Amino acid sequence: MESIRIRTDDEFRWPDFLLAVVLVVATFIVLYLGFIFLRDNQSAPVVTAIFAIVWGVGGVLTLYFVANNFVEKLPHGWSTRLQPFIFVGPAIALLAWYLAVPTVRSLVLSMQSNRGNGFVGLQNYLDIFNSRIMQEAFTNNLLWMVVGTTLVVSFGLLIAILADRSSFENPAKALIFLPMAISMVGAGIIWKFIYDFNPNVGLLSSVVTGAGGQAQDWLRQVQPWNNIFLIIVMVWLQTGYAMVLFSAAIKGIPDELLEAARVDGASELVIFFRIIVPSISGTIVVVITTVIIFTLKLFDIVMVMTGGQFGTEVIGVRFYREMFTNNNPGYASAIAIVLLIAVIPVMIYNLREFNKGRAF
Repeated sequence: MESIRIRTDDEFRWPDFLLAVVLVVATFIVLYLGFIFLRDNQSAPVVTAIFAIVWGVGGVLTLYFVANNFVEKLPHGWSTRLQPFIFVGPAIALLAWYLAVPTVRSLVLSMQSNRGNGFVGLQNYLDIFNSRIMQEAFTNNLLWMVVGTTLVVSFGLLIAILADRSSFENPAKALIFLPMAISMVGAGIIWKFIYDFNPNVGLLSSVVTGAGGQAQDWLRQVQPWNNIFLIIVMVWLQTGYAMVLFSAAIKGIPDELLEAARVDGASELVIFFRIIVPSISGTIVVVITTVIIFTLKLFDIVMVMTGGQFGTEVIGVRFYREMFTNNNPGYASAIAIVLLIAVIPVMIYNLREFNKGRAF
């Protein structure tokens, strides 16, 4: 049998290495020229689209092969260390360019004046916490986080338990999960019609007037009721997500354990709190943290339904107003950094649960 030989450092060949370097440089030059052509050409849109697809897909494949060939021509020790980065390198580069770099730029911009032409230190952050409208936004986000998360987790767990024992489990789950297919903007528009003051348009007003009550402008109610009506939209959207995860976790509980508890005389309530909940505690934590992150970054629902008016302001909407309406990039960037700082601890905790294998 032919033995497998591993190339050692002593077998390093300079001609092959230099050729690999030339191929990498040539590939980058060709990709750059293709970018210049796409940027400056006046061809028909169809021609440009076809060229972009060929250039993009072909360029990525070519870059991978020449980069892999370059690494393989290095001494064996370096080749072994660097080859994994050929696979994860593009993902790392994209994350750095689209996440890390904008974050650093936002941090720098948050310490400049509202026009971005002078260093003001932490003044923008002090203005945020002294602003009445930002205090309202923080309070509303806290309300969304507490009420919204509690309702999503409670309804998701309840539906998962009931559906698991139902003869029409799959259709029921499909109907509950269906709102997840609707975008946030679409959901906001749907529920804006439901909350419409006109009984001929608004379903809720129609039901109330049909029962002998009086139609209300539901989204202009006194706090916190208009926020509660907005939170219902999120609950409608996210309950299906929670239900699917809880249902999968519940099905992972051994049937023998549940049957043994019933034989010992445990009631269904005791089984739920003493067996089911502890067994899926990791999933519950993940769902809670995920929904909390969603409520902290909330934007679409509020923007579509109220635009942050009538006491419904949240952090995301305030950031948008300051950045694109008031043209205050420094102040808006400070809001974004505050939001990032608020989300990071929850994300870290979530990742730790995944690493422990307790998520599902």
